[in-house]
Amino acid sequence: MIFKMPSMEKQEYDRLIEDEYICRIAFKGESHPHVAPFLYVFDGKHMYFLSTKYGKKVLHFRRDPTVTVEVERYSPDLSSFSFVSLPGRLEEVEDPKIRCFVRRRFVELIQKRNLSSNVLSALGHSPNEPVEALLTEGRNSVWKLVGVKVRDISGLKHSDGSA
Repeated sequence: MIFKMPSMEKQEYDRLIEDEYICRIAFKGESHPHVAPFLYVFDGKHMYFLSTKYGKKVLHFRRDPTVTVEVERYSPDLSSFSFVSLPGRLEEVEDPKIRCFVRRRFVELIQKRNLSSNVLSALGHSPNEPVEALLTEGRNSVWKLVGVKVRDISGLKHSDGSA
């Protein structure tokens, strides 16, 4: 008998996205998908990302912004886990107010989660810089996930009941 994992309800995957802060983004590559890890912030409606202005992800984004974003959570022994896949497209945020808001949220995320300053290197900054350096424009781009249709979202979960 094949066991099918239960699907997540919208409030469950929204909570997962709200609680977590690391995802993977699958870009359309040249011959294979290109998957890259990203930190993100979620405002309750959209996921936002800071991207360096170099690397394969930028080339793939410029060529085709269609992506799938995946967020997951699991216990150390994998007795419980959940994940959600969100197909959509990335768009670069041009509005200075929204870029400022997103950059502030990233500073808050790093401070609140007590993340290592090494994470700054993934965002185009030196780990020796203060986290507030993220508020400075120029070293990275702000991307937003858009065009996600609820019917296309795939969220699955499994728990052994002890969590």
